[in-house]
Amino acid sequence: MTTDFDLEHLRSWIGTKEIAREQLTRSLVARFNATFDRKSSLNDGDAAPALIHFCLAQPAVPTARLGQDGHPERGGFLPPVPLPRRMWAGSSIEFHAPLPIGSMIERRSVIEDVTLKTGKSGILCFVKVEHKILSDGAIALVEKQDIVHRAMPDVQEPKKPSAPHSDNGQIASHSREMNVSTPLLFRYSALTFNAHRIHYDKPYAMGEEGYPDLIVHGPLQATMLCLYATDLRKEPMKAFRFRSTAPLYGPCDVSLNADTVADEMGLWTMGQNGQTGMQATARW
Repeated sequence: MTTDFDLEHLRSWIGTKEIAREQLTRSLVARFNATFDRKSSLNDGDAAPALIHFCLAQPAVPTARLGQDGHPERGGFLPPVPLPRRMWAGSSIEFHAPLPIGSMIERRSVIEDVTLKTGKSGILCFVKVEHKILSDGAIALVEKQDIVHRAMPDVQEPKKPSAPHSDNGQIASHSREMNVSTPLLFRYSALTFNAHRIHYDKPYAMGEEGYPDLIVHGPLQATMLCLYATDLRKEPMKAFRFRSTAPLYGPCDVSLNADTVADEMGLWTMGQNGQTGMQATARW
Protein backbone atom coordinates (compact mmCIF):
# COMPACT_ATOMS: atom_id res chain seq x y z
CA MET A 1 0.00 0.00 0.00
CA THR A 2 1.60 3.25 1.15
CA THR A 3 2.94 4.58 4.42
CA ASP A 4 0.92 7.76 3.84
CA PHE A 5 -2.33 5.80 3.87
CA ASP A 6 -3.69 5.65 7.41
CA LEU A 7 -6.57 3.22 6.97
CA GLU A 8 -7.27 3.09 10.70
CA HIS A 9 -7.80 6.87 10.71
CA LEU A 10 -10.10 6.70 7.67
CA ARG A 11 -12.10 3.85 9.24
CA SER A 12 -12.75 6.06 12.26
CA TRP A 13 -15.35 7.75 10.01
CA ILE A 14 -17.45 4.56 10.04
CA GLY A 15 -20.72 5.37 11.78
CA THR A 16 -20.55 9.09 10.91
CA LYS A 17 -24.05 10.36 10.19
CA GLU A 18 -25.55 13.22 8.23
CA ILE A 19 -29.17 14.34 7.95
CA ALA A 20 -30.50 16.78 5.35
CA ARG A 21 -34.00 17.84 4.34
CA GLU A 22 -35.59 19.48 1.33
CA GLN A 23 -39.10 19.82 -0.03
CA LEU A 24 -39.74 18.05 -3.32
CA THR A 25 -41.19 20.97 -5.23
CA ARG A 26 -43.02 21.24 -8.53
CA SER A 27 -40.23 23.47 -9.83
CA LEU A 28 -37.59 20.81 -9.15
CA VAL A 29 -39.64 18.21 -11.03
CA ALA A 30 -40.10 20.68 -13.90
CA ARG A 31 -36.31 21.27 -14.09
CA PHE A 32 -35.68 17.53 -13.90
CA ASN A 33 -38.10 16.89 -16.76
CA ALA A 34 -36.61 19.71 -18.81
CA THR A 35 -33.11 18.31 -18.33
CA PHE A 36 -34.16 14.90 -19.69
CA ASP A 37 -36.67 16.22 -22.29
CA ARG A 38 -39.54 14.48 -20.52
CA LYS A 39 -43.05 15.28 -19.35
CA SER A 40 -44.80 14.13 -16.18
CA SER A 41 -47.38 15.36 -13.72
CA LEU A 42 -46.48 18.42 -11.65
CA ASN A 43 -49.46 18.08 -9.30
CA ASP A 44 -48.88 17.89 -5.55
CA GLY A 45 -49.26 14.34 -4.29
CA ASP A 46 -48.40 12.69 -7.60
CA ALA A 47 -45.27 10.55 -7.83
CA ALA A 48 -42.08 12.28 -8.87
CA PRO A 49 -39.79 10.65 -11.48
CA ALA A 50 -37.49 7.83 -10.43
CA LEU A 51 -34.05 8.72 -9.00
CA ILE A 52 -34.97 12.38 -8.50
CA HIS A 53 -33.66 11.86 -4.96
CA PHE A 54 -30.13 12.30 -6.42
CA CYS A 55 -31.14 15.97 -6.79
CA LEU A 56 -32.52 16.43 -3.27
CA ALA A 57 -30.94 17.49 0.02
CA GLN A 58 -27.43 17.69 -1.42
CA PRO A 59 -24.72 19.31 0.74
CA ALA A 60 -24.86 23.12 0.43
CA VAL A 61 -21.14 23.66 0.97
CA PRO A 62 -19.93 27.28 0.52
CA THR A 63 -17.89 27.85 -2.64
CA ALA A 64 -14.90 28.92 -0.53
CA ARG A 65 -14.83 25.42 1.02
CA LEU A 66 -14.62 23.52 -2.25
CA GLY A 67 -11.42 21.74 -3.17
CA GLN A 68 -9.55 22.19 -6.44
CA ASP A 69 -11.63 19.44 -8.07
CA GLY A 70 -14.92 21.14 -7.11
CA HIS A 71 -15.83 18.60 -4.44
CA PRO A 72 -16.30 19.77 -0.82
CA GLU A 73 -13.07 19.82 1.18
CA ARG A 74 -12.20 16.40 2.51
CA GLY A 75 -12.79 15.38 6.08
CA GLY A 76 -16.38 16.44 6.61
CA PHE A 77 -19.03 13.75 6.35
CA LEU A 78 -16.84 11.69 4.00
CA PRO A 79 -13.40 10.57 5.22
CA PRO A 80 -10.33 12.51 3.96
CA VAL A 81 -9.05 9.85 1.55
CA PRO A 82 -5.62 11.02 0.24
CA LEU A 83 -6.26 9.98 -3.36
CA PRO A 84 -7.14 12.67 -5.93
CA ARG A 85 -9.74 10.97 -8.14
CA ARG A 86 -13.17 10.34 -6.65
CA MET A 87 -15.96 8.56 -8.52
CA TRP A 88 -19.42 7.18 -7.82
CA ALA A 89 -18.79 3.48 -8.53
CA GLY A 90 -22.39 2.28 -8.17
CA SER A 91 -25.46 1.89 -5.98
CA SER A 92 -28.08 -0.64 -4.96
CA ILE A 93 -31.53 0.83 -4.32
CA GLU A 94 -34.62 -0.74 -2.76
CA PHE A 95 -37.86 1.18 -3.38
CA HIS A 96 -40.56 1.12 -0.70
CA ALA A 97 -42.86 3.92 -1.85
CA PRO A 98 -42.88 6.72 -4.46
CA LEU A 99 -41.76 10.23 -3.58
CA PRO A 100 -44.85 12.50 -3.79
CA ILE A 101 -44.49 16.00 -5.16
CA GLY A 102 -44.86 18.52 -2.36
CA SER A 103 -43.61 16.17 0.38
CA MET A 104 -40.74 16.91 2.75
CA ILE A 105 -37.80 14.66 1.89
CA GLU A 106 -35.26 13.70 4.53
CA ARG A 107 -31.98 11.97 3.68
CA ARG A 108 -30.35 10.06 6.53
CA SER A 109 -26.83 9.04 5.59
CA VAL A 110 -24.24 6.95 7.42
CA ILE A 111 -20.73 5.75 6.54
CA GLU A 112 -20.89 1.94 6.63
CA ASP A 113 -17.39 0.89 5.63
CA VAL A 114 -13.99 2.05 4.35
CA THR A 115 -11.75 -0.50 2.61
CA LEU A 116 -8.59 -0.61 0.49
CA LYS A 117 -7.91 -2.71 -2.59
CA THR A 118 -5.19 -2.79 -5.22
CA GLY A 119 -6.20 -2.54 -8.88
CA LYS A 120 -4.46 -2.01 -12.22
CA SER A 121 -4.21 1.71 -11.48
CA GLY A 122 -2.82 1.17 -7.97
CA ILE A 123 -4.51 1.72 -4.63
CA LEU A 124 -8.30 1.96 -4.58
CA CYS A 125 -10.18 3.16 -1.52
CA PHE A 126 -13.87 2.26 -1.33
CA VAL A 127 -16.29 4.14 0.91
CA LYS A 128 -19.72 2.55 1.38
CA VAL A 129 -22.55 4.89 2.35
CA GLU A 130 -26.14 4.05 3.23
CA HIS A 131 -28.80 6.64 2.42
CA LYS A 132 -32.31 6.28 3.78
CA ILE A 133 -34.74 8.57 1.96
CA LEU A 134 -37.89 9.42 3.88
CA SER A 135 -40.98 11.20 2.59
CA ASP A 136 -42.96 13.02 5.28
CA GLY A 137 -41.35 10.75 7.85
CA ALA A 138 -41.91 7.39 6.11
CA ILE A 139 -39.12 5.46 4.38
CA ALA A 140 -39.46 5.66 0.60
CA LEU A 141 -36.19 4.05 -0.45
CA VAL A 142 -32.87 2.76 0.87
CA GLU A 143 -29.70 3.18 -1.16
CA LYS A 144 -26.30 1.57 -0.64
CA GLN A 145 -23.76 3.76 -2.44
CA ASP A 146 -20.16 2.85 -3.30
CA ILE A 147 -17.64 5.66 -3.74
CA VAL A 148 -14.15 4.86 -5.05
CA HIS A 149 -11.02 6.97 -4.72
CA ARG A 150 -7.93 6.32 -6.84
CA ALA A 151 -4.64 7.88 -7.88
CA MET A 152 -3.99 9.89 -11.02
CA PRO A 153 -2.62 7.92 -13.98
CA ASP A 154 1.07 8.28 -14.84
CA VAL A 155 0.16 9.29 -18.39
CA GLN A 156 -2.93 10.75 -20.00
CA GLU A 157 -5.60 8.15 -20.64
CA PRO A 158 -6.01 7.34 -24.34
CA LYS A 159 -9.35 7.41 -26.08
CA LYS A 160 -10.99 4.01 -26.18
CA PRO A 161 -10.45 2.19 -29.51
CA SER A 162 -13.43 1.50 -31.71
CA ALA A 163 -15.16 -1.83 -31.21
CA PRO A 164 -18.02 -3.26 -33.30
CA HIS A 165 -20.02 -4.70 -30.38
CA SER A 166 -20.82 -4.05 -26.75
CA ASP A 167 -18.18 -5.45 -24.40
CA ASN A 168 -20.66 -6.93 -21.90
CA GLY A 169 -21.90 -9.83 -24.02
CA GLN A 170 -25.58 -8.90 -23.79
CA ILE A 171 -27.90 -8.48 -26.76
CA ALA A 172 -30.40 -5.64 -26.51
CA SER A 173 -34.07 -6.38 -27.10
CA HIS A 174 -34.78 -2.65 -26.72
CA SER A 175 -32.55 0.33 -27.47
CA ARG A 176 -32.85 4.11 -27.42
CA GLU A 177 -30.34 6.71 -28.61
CA MET A 178 -29.62 9.72 -26.40
CA ASN A 179 -27.49 12.75 -27.16
CA VAL A 180 -25.46 13.66 -24.07
CA SER A 181 -24.64 17.24 -25.00
CA THR A 182 -22.49 19.76 -23.17
CA PRO A 183 -25.63 21.63 -21.96
CA LEU A 184 -27.02 18.32 -20.60
CA LEU A 185 -23.80 17.69 -18.66
CA PHE A 186 -23.93 21.22 -17.25
CA ARG A 187 -27.63 21.04 -16.42
CA TYR A 188 -27.27 17.74 -14.57
CA SER A 189 -24.36 19.12 -12.56
CA ALA A 190 -26.52 22.12 -11.64
CA LEU A 191 -29.57 19.97 -10.90
CA THR A 192 -27.60 17.83 -8.43
CA PHE A 193 -25.51 20.76 -7.09
CA ASN A 194 -22.41 18.82 -8.15
CA ALA A 195 -19.41 21.07 -8.79
CA HIS A 196 -17.00 18.27 -9.74
CA ARG A 197 -15.12 19.91 -12.60
CA ILE A 198 -14.59 16.77 -14.71
CA HIS A 199 -18.20 17.08 -15.92
CA TYR A 200 -18.13 20.66 -17.26
CA ASP A 201 -14.55 22.05 -17.20
CA LYS A 202 -12.74 20.43 -20.14
CA PRO A 203 -9.31 22.08 -19.54
CA TYR A 204 -9.38 20.82 -15.94
CA ALA A 205 -10.60 17.33 -16.88
CA MET A 206 -7.82 16.96 -19.46
CA GLY A 207 -5.01 18.95 -17.88
CA GLU A 208 -5.40 18.06 -14.20
CA GLU A 209 -7.10 14.65 -14.10
CA GLY A 210 -5.70 13.26 -17.34
CA TYR A 211 -8.97 12.44 -19.08
CA PRO A 212 -9.30 12.79 -22.88
CA ASP A 213 -12.55 14.75 -22.55
CA LEU A 214 -15.40 15.56 -20.15
CA ILE A 215 -16.82 12.68 -18.12
CA VAL A 216 -20.50 11.68 -18.36
CA HIS A 217 -21.81 11.48 -14.79
CA GLY A 218 -22.45 8.01 -13.41
CA PRO A 219 -25.78 9.02 -11.80
CA LEU A 220 -26.81 10.72 -15.05
CA GLN A 221 -26.36 7.41 -16.88
CA ALA A 222 -28.13 5.56 -14.07
CA THR A 223 -31.08 7.96 -14.22
CA MET A 224 -31.40 7.61 -17.99
CA LEU A 225 -31.39 3.80 -17.66
CA CYS A 226 -33.89 3.81 -14.78
CA LEU A 227 -36.29 6.13 -16.63
CA TYR A 228 -35.94 4.00 -19.77
CA ALA A 229 -36.75 0.84 -17.83
CA THR A 230 -39.80 2.54 -16.30
CA ASP A 231 -40.97 3.66 -19.76
CA LEU A 232 -40.66 0.10 -21.08
CA ARG A 233 -42.36 -1.64 -18.14
CA LYS A 234 -44.80 1.20 -17.30
CA GLU A 235 -44.89 0.39 -13.59
CA PRO A 236 -42.75 1.30 -10.57
CA MET A 237 -39.83 -1.04 -9.90
CA LYS A 238 -38.95 -2.65 -6.58
CA ALA A 239 -35.18 -2.45 -6.90
CA PHE A 240 -32.50 -0.92 -9.09
CA ARG A 241 -28.77 -1.42 -8.96
CA PHE A 242 -26.06 -0.01 -11.17
CA ARG A 243 -22.29 -0.23 -11.54
CA SER A 244 -19.92 1.89 -13.60
CA THR A 245 -17.66 -0.25 -15.79
CA ALA A 246 -15.71 2.38 -17.77
CA PRO A 247 -15.78 6.15 -18.28
CA LEU A 248 -17.93 7.57 -21.05
CA TYR A 249 -16.41 10.72 -22.49
CA GLY A 250 -18.74 13.50 -23.57
CA PRO A 251 -20.34 15.22 -25.24
CA CYS A 252 -21.40 12.09 -27.11
CA ASP A 253 -24.25 9.95 -28.37
CA VAL A 254 -25.13 7.19 -25.92
CA SER A 255 -27.36 4.19 -26.50
CA LEU A 256 -29.59 2.96 -23.68
CA ASN A 257 -30.03 -0.79 -23.94
CA ALA A 258 -32.38 -3.24 -22.23
CA ASP A 259 -32.81 -7.00 -22.16
CA THR A 260 -35.83 -8.36 -20.27
CA VAL A 261 -35.95 -11.74 -18.48
CA ALA A 262 -39.10 -12.42 -16.38
CA ASP A 263 -39.28 -9.78 -13.63
CA GLU A 264 -35.74 -8.50 -14.19
CA MET A 265 -34.36 -6.20 -16.83
CA GLY A 266 -30.68 -5.97 -17.65
CA LEU A 267 -29.66 -2.49 -18.80
CA TRP A 268 -26.49 -0.83 -20.01
CA THR A 269 -25.21 2.35 -21.61
CA MET A 270 -22.91 2.18 -24.60
CA GLY A 271 -20.81 4.86 -26.27
CA GLN A 272 -20.31 5.25 -29.99
CA ASN A 273 -17.16 3.11 -29.90
CA GLY A 274 -18.97 0.13 -28.38
CA GLN A 275 -17.65 0.77 -24.87
CA THR A 276 -20.07 -0.13 -22.07
CA GLY A 277 -20.14 2.70 -19.54
CA MET A 278 -22.62 1.39 -17.00
CA GLN A 279 -24.47 -1.84 -16.29
CA ALA A 280 -27.71 -1.92 -14.32
CA THR A 281 -30.49 -4.27 -13.25
CA ALA A 282 -34.11 -3.33 -12.59
CA ARG A 283 -36.39 -5.68 -10.67
CA TRP A 284 -40.20 -5.66 -10.30
